[in-house]
Amino acid sequence: MMRIPMTELTSQYTSLKEEINNAIHRVIESGRFILGPEVEGFEREIATYCGVKYAIGVASGTDALIISLMACGVKPGDEVITTPFTFIATAGAIAHCGAIPVFVDIDRRTYNIDPNQIESKISNKTRAIIPVHLFGQPADMDAILKLSAKHKIKIVEDCAQALSAKYKGKEVGSIGDVGCFSFYPSKNLGAFGDGGMIVTNDSQIAEMSMILRQHGVKSTHESVMLGFNSRLDAIQAAILRVKFKHLDNWTNLRRQIASLYSQLLTEVEEIEPPYVEKNNTISASYYTIRLRNQLIDRDSLRQYLALKNVATAVHYPISLHLHQVFKTFGYKQGDFLESELAQEQVLSLPLYPEMRNDQVIEVVDIIKEFLRR
Repeated sequence: MMRIPMTELTSQYTSLKEEINNAIHRVIESGRFILGPEVEGFEREIATYCGVKYAIGVASGTDALIISLMACGVKPGDEVITTPFTFIATAGAIAHCGAIPVFVDIDRRTYNIDPNQIESKISNKTRAIIPVHLFGQPADMDAILKLSAKHKIKIVEDCAQALSAKYKGKEVGSIGDVGCFSFYPSKNLGAFGDGGMIVTNDSQIAEMSMILRQHGVKSTHESVMLGFNSRLDAIQAAILRVKFKHLDNWTNLRRQIASLYSQLLTEVEEIEPPYVEKNNTISASYYTIRLRNQLIDRDSLRQYLALKNVATAVHYPISLHLHQVFKTFGYKQGDFLESELAQEQVLSLPLYPEMRNDQVIEVVDIIKEFLRR
């Protein structure tokens, strides 16, 4: 029985081995390991791809969020609205700025922040909204843009899972005031370590981000504010430039695999395949199903799949408002019912560009076999 992992990075490297090795050697021979021409070249490529004026390479997707918030003027005591159903980095970035994460429940179908519930959470302390394009499905940006304009608050797009996704034909990251990307190895475009990118059309946000990523230095030897040591490594940029040329092809393959999964699972009444807004183009970063039947034990299903050599993951088993680290903000069980329901019902299945159709069919067959039992 073949093993089917959640993602498969070694075969991707093997297919590009010579080109990646040459890129690494080029950096080593140049002696330019921090920022430099490789990073500048990659920043230009990402800016062009996203249709924005500026792209600023940083050390991680988390740093991209923190620096973007600070560049937007978020200060200690301010409030930033976001979703409780995402990775810890989103709300963690808000807290790292000394600001208060204010959670808004999610839309049941998309798992993204529900724009209809945002306005009631806006106060005179609200400085920004962070919509997360979860699982590569763009959030409802039109509604969020209206709220931003009405209340004069910034929009920081968390695009960590969504590079190559489009909202009504527009690249994610280019819609709000600033967009944040992650190049964690398992992303659609993954480095050989951590890396991140900030994109914006706002010259002030871009300048502030460049100052903040490098110890708050505006000119040689003079720091104008407390910043970070958060620069994208040249070796990572060189690797990403090689892989970037294949991003659209890899994403198309991901979409095809996701489409096959959905086609095969549509007939399975206990399973709810991912919903896709008709005007959106997803990045298909994860394929996350929902167990409709409360009687199905997710852990037992995962164990059964594991016995058959199929890896799975839960994105995400604990909503952010229930994390111990955020206890001081006074949230409790029952505050965000849709998020809390999703955390009990979602399950992510294997998805990567190199995945074959017969592997997708096998995963679905094993799920059906479990459900019959």
